[in-house]
Amino acid sequence: MDHMTLAVIVFLIVLALAFDFINGFHDAANSIATVVSTGVLKPQLAVFFAAAFNFLAYFLFPLKVAATIGKGTIDPAIIDHYVIFGALAGAIAWNIITWYFGLPSSSSHALIGGLVGAGICKGGVASLIWPGLLKTIAFIVVSPVLGFVLGSALMLGVSWLFFRVSPRRVDKIFRRLQLFSASLYSLGHGGNDAQKTAGIIWMLLIATTATNPAILPHWMHAHADHLPGWIVAACYVTIAAGTMFGGWRIVKTMGQKITKLKPVGGFCAEVGGAATLFLASGFGIPVSTTHTITGAIMGVGATRRFSAVRWGVAGSIVWAWCLTIPASALIAAAAWALGRTLL
Repeated sequence: MDHMTLAVIVFLIVLALAFDFINGFHDAANSIATVVSTGVLKPQLAVFFAAAFNFLAYFLFPLKVAATIGKGTIDPAIIDHYVIFGALAGAIAWNIITWYFGLPSSSSHALIGGLVGAGICKGGVASLIWPGLLKTIAFIVVSPVLGFVLGSALMLGVSWLFFRVSPRRVDKIFRRLQLFSASLYSLGHGGNDAQKTAGIIWMLLIATTATNPAILPHWMHAHADHLPGWIVAACYVTIAAGTMFGGWRIVKTMGQKITKLKPVGGFCAEVGGAATLFLASGFGIPVSTTHTITGAIMGVGATRRFSAVRWGVAGSIVWAWCLTIPASALIAAAAWALGRTLL
């Protein structure tokens, strides 16, 4: 890691936290779209609510997702500041592009794509750790399908349980319950997504500690079995701050363009999505919160009637999903080359 200085390390940590902030900003819609679109919470209150539960996830989830990103995506032996810069630049650029066009793409897969693009530039295809990557790629399909199945199953179950209750009474009950379901989903979002940034900082500090420890103060040293607590805390605080700013362009797409939601539908979508995220985080799989909640919303809409889902809007979202990893990988490759000149 020649030419590495403490200033470069600090710059890359700040860049990683910038990605974390944009992740929260970009993915705020995942946590609040249903609760805002059903009118249960006003937008400003919703983002503070979601941000609080994003941070509370810090105390609940083990660091399995961070370990997958930090040690299970590309060969740690090829990690240097150029690879980290390329990966982060590719992920940030793709997030900004998709936010601008209001497309709910995956920050998680943008980061994975960035690592793949920069990693291949440095070490070739052989540098990729396929078990970790294939697990992540598989969940591009699994997480929305599981969200769809759970969302639709919950909606059918609730419809059966409450079929004798008046629509007004059902609406009143689920307006309250949606606060609970939104908190669960925000916990799942924070628990999975904040750890991805922690993982990439961990990756950087492991490589620096192994090759050039003298440039780091002791409290920044990291090893394969030791992730400093300050990294994790900083990532959770930053993603919560990003969530508070909210990605309003995407809220509209998620909340009403896919299908019209009532509080009961919002509750079922959020619980189905939260269950998927809790399961993935338990297995250390970095999944897309965007894919998960989109699948759950589609599942809820499809239980009413197939045409209740605007499949054309859903199709454009799927295209954004398919493009995320290759597009962010290409941008990361260009950024890696640029970083070789600048850093």
